[in-house]
Amino acid sequence: MTDAVIFDLDGTLLDSSAQDEALYKLAVERVLGKVTFRPHLADYDHVTDTGILLQLLDDNDLSPDPGTITEIKNEFFRRVEAFVTETGPFEEIPGAREMLQRLADSESHGIAIATGGWQRSAEIKLRTAGFEMRNVPLVTSDDAIDRTDIMRIALQAIGTDVRSVTYFGDGPWDRQACQSLGWTFRPVGPLLNGLSSFEHEFVS
Repeated sequence: MTDAVIFDLDGTLLDSSAQDEALYKLAVERVLGKVTFRPHLADYDHVTDTGILLQLLDDNDLSPDPGTITEIKNEFFRRVEAFVTETGPFEEIPGAREMLQRLADSESHGIAIATGGWQRSAEIKLRTAGFEMRNVPLVTSDDAIDRTDIMRIALQAIGTDVRSVTYFGDGPWDRQACQSLGWTFRPVGPLLNGLSSFEHEFVS
């Protein structure tokens, strides 16, 4: 039996939330022109890259054309890569990499990442920030629109022999998803008065 530990990415393992949101909006407007966004991320039904985009298109009376969606995604990936090239990698939340390594080395834990972002952008951020994720499942908004579905798929990737599930996230949507799933929620970051460091997490 293992204890499953699942992590959000932006704002949880990496200090990347604000810049990620800004780059996302720039990519959308580069392709669509000036559009109206809802005031806050929490105003969207599904706070995932795909979920937000689909509602954004609907809000602005635009067709969810697959070609347009692909163009927006590619523009966003290009902007994330350019940002990292120009300014350097996103910074980890202190202790995140070492904590993940401790969990990966533990026989009593199974780990995964469940992010509302898209896979390619998540991989760029993790790779450039020095995270070794070769054997860690990464489940993203490419796998499902709804955050709880993304989290369920991540748990399935860990395995069925699980006695507990803990999820680390930085947004109220993470907390709500954990309440829906019956998982233990650990808040990260200032929005939820959560952890500011992982240095003392899962230390024997």
